[in-house]
Amino acid sequence: MKAKFKQIVLLCATLSSLSCASSEIADRLYFGGSILTMEDQRPEVEALATKGGKIIFAGNLRDAQEFVGEATQEIDLNGKTLLPGFIDVHGHITSRAGMEQAVDLSPTPYGSVNSIPDLQRVIKAYIDKNALTAGIPVLGNGYDDAIMVEHRHPTRTELDAISATIPIIVIHTSGHASVANSAMLRLLGIPEDVKDPVGGHYGRDMVTKKLNGKLEENASFDALVKLTNALPKPPESADGLSSDLRDFVKAQDEWIRYGQTTICDGRSMGVGLTLLRKAAEKKLLKVDLVYFPDFEANKKEWETFLPHYMKYENRLKFGGFKFSDDGSPQGKTAWLTEPYFVPPEGQTKDYKGFPIFSDSLLYEDLKIVFSKGITAQLHVNGDAAIDQALRVIGRLKAEGVYKPALRATLIHVQNSRPDHIAKIKEIGVIPSYFSGHVYLWGDWHYQSVFGPKRAAFISPAHAAKTAGIPFTIHHDAPVTPPDLLMGVYSAVNRVTRSGMVLGPDQRISPWEALQAITIHAARQYQEEDKKGSLAVGKLADLVVLNENPLKIDPLKIKDIKVEQTIKEGAIVYQRKD
Repeated sequence: MKAKFKQIVLLCATLSSLSCASSEIADRLYFGGSILTMEDQRPEVEALATKGGKIIFAGNLRDAQEFVGEATQEIDLNGKTLLPGFIDVHGHITSRAGMEQAVDLSPTPYGSVNSIPDLQRVIKAYIDKNALTAGIPVLGNGYDDAIMVEHRHPTRTELDAISATIPIIVIHTSGHASVANSAMLRLLGIPEDVKDPVGGHYGRDMVTKKLNGKLEENASFDALVKLTNALPKPPESADGLSSDLRDFVKAQDEWIRYGQTTICDGRSMGVGLTLLRKAAEKKLLKVDLVYFPDFEANKKEWETFLPHYMKYENRLKFGGFKFSDDGSPQGKTAWLTEPYFVPPEGQTKDYKGFPIFSDSLLYEDLKIVFSKGITAQLHVNGDAAIDQALRVIGRLKAEGVYKPALRATLIHVQNSRPDHIAKIKEIGVIPSYFSGHVYLWGDWHYQSVFGPKRAAFISPAHAAKTAGIPFTIHHDAPVTPPDLLMGVYSAVNRVTRSGMVLGPDQRISPWEALQAITIHAARQYQEEDKKGSLAVGKLADLVVLNENPLKIDPLKIKDIKVEQTIKEGAIVYQRKD
């Protein structure tokens, strides 16, 4: 290919009618594969040139030679596919970093814990391998009652069977519930007669009425905060990084391996905020990171964040505040208007989950935020929570406080109803869908959570597209690995683990799904002038895939591999296997 370019350059030199002079000589020129711009007006180009971390040319191969000089690195893609770097609009990287030392309890396809005996075996093996003694706490993460054969949470008694003296707590895959053994309840100071906190619940045995170890929502979050300082910390590494920073770097590398050039921390608080600031101060961020502090958890000092709004400082940007309005549908704590298809153990047939906020509190908090010109992400899974968010933001819009230019985002929006679509468009908020639910938990939603009719409308991307709403897609890691292509696969195919097609009318095209993790994601972050598509002047944030998602069998999209992740022209990940 170099010979071809030299021929073109010589031809240009001999033809006086054709000017080849350029004020810009590219650092790198990409060609020889599919180059997807993610812009509707020109979806694909033959060549892309970058310089100084920005795109200086996107067009046909012949015109690209104008930007080639002696120092230009000419990169033949050899049939691979180049796109804008993927943008994580909702994940929890500090939570993932905090789980680096946790016992992995994930089910297939990401792990091997598919039953309660599996869970017991894995934790027991961890205790034996590390020769843990009484009083040293053990944290497990990622068990999933929707997938485990028992289709229920483990109990305090079943964790006691692992150890009566080692405190054990296991976190549900959703992050919205956990289960503790008796030793852990004692360590955390949780008595048998404990009262439910606001926005939380302690599970009890239906017969004895004693605690069964299950902690939901704020009961779980409070327990995990108490536990943070009790967990053993590994020693500093040879590079001098503290254990928490070392774990953060590992988590960041995981996001980057999945092609993301912008990362999200969607509910920053406490030690997580400290970790982000330390990482930025030490210049450990290889890509951009946007964080959303939990407003309630940071209410006393919320104004201290304002000077940092929408400004990258050592790659770290405060992007707005986070509000968690309800829980998890697969964990059956999301707030619904109709009862769960099968109520969770210990609940009656009319159980609908529960809210975290009252309308009045959410209104007052959002009014504070929006009146300062700050945007927000609102976690809303159940339709009652979606109703509340639309009701409150709609009121604030009518009062002139909320403006659509703020681009407030509804996160997850799982149990959406058809009537929500028009309201979302009218109020001017962005729906961000956790589309991976269709594949990972679609069968569970169909059989146990929502039932067939409601389950068919989860993550209704096609309805949003038809209404002209620029939606996004996220992965919510560490609920799942930070794999946005799994979200693309799920939105395109809407196939569950069992092979059932759930809501075929809500399928979207691969192009539309890719836009949801690139150009629309950049818009959600108010960065569409810098990111999200391959256009002159934008950052050279790129990802190279081994296959073209637009051309392969859609059922194989989840098997596509990231070959390279490139941040502002620099390779930050290179696939080796």
